Amino acid sequence: MRRFYRDWVKKENLYLETIVVKETDLQILTDQPLDKDFFKKRINFYRGQIEDYIRKDKRFLTSLKPLSVEIDAPLIVKEMSKQTKKANVGPMAAVAGAMAEFLGKDLLKKGYQEVIIENGGDIFLASRKTRTVGIYPGPKNPWQNLALKIDPLDTPLGICTSSATLGHSLSFGKAESVVIISKNTSLADAVATATCNRVQSKKDLEKALKFAKGIKGILGVVIILNKNLLAWGKVEFLTFRR
Repeated sequence: MRRFYRDWVKKENLYLETIVVKETDLQILTDQPLDKDFFKKRINFYRGQIEDYIRKDKRFLTSLKPLSVEIDAPLIVKEMSKQTKKANVGPMAAVAGAMAEFLGKDLLKKGYQEVIIENGGDIFLASRKTRTVGIYPGPKNPWQNLALKIDPLDTPLGICTSSATLGHSLSFGKAESVVIISKNTSLADAVATATCNRVQSKKDLEKALKFAKGIKGILGVVIILNKNLLAWGKVEFLTFRR
């Protein structure tokens, strides 16, 4: 699936790059030119750790339920396991968020001050300026011009989206868009998946919202199903014109 929503990104004074390594397809915005060699090495490093662990335990790739990992497992593997347990989903439900966060923190350590990494709708964001993050529930949805206003004082932050109608990720729900905000991008990714899975019809919306906001570390929730929108927490909406 072509990631058409990237055409709407306004880079302003940031440097924009798209880097693809196997299934890892990232859009990166930074305040200084991206060190591509360094960044690709870090992608391969984290991918290698996950792939090596899957070779040892194939359940890590396929399990739809939380999975404990070995005590000497790589940090990114431990993080995926830890955060998905909170959401009661399989460890790979956090892979996109984990990759975005680990890579984003690597750039921050390297001296970048503006870092936005988008990985299939899952975003790690660290900024000194107010940022706008669009929500796209589909072309015919009445909320298609909605966006979130992100305060720089709240970053680094994870903003992750799960959809039953857009993208290639596995979903058992029917919501057009579930957006979860957390300081932990892996957790936001896992909870977005778990919350979306809980939405089959309008009657499920309140229960799904209660589930998401009940998880420690979740700062904001947005759920869109057809014309229905529920929101909770540190959520400030803007109108986003493409």
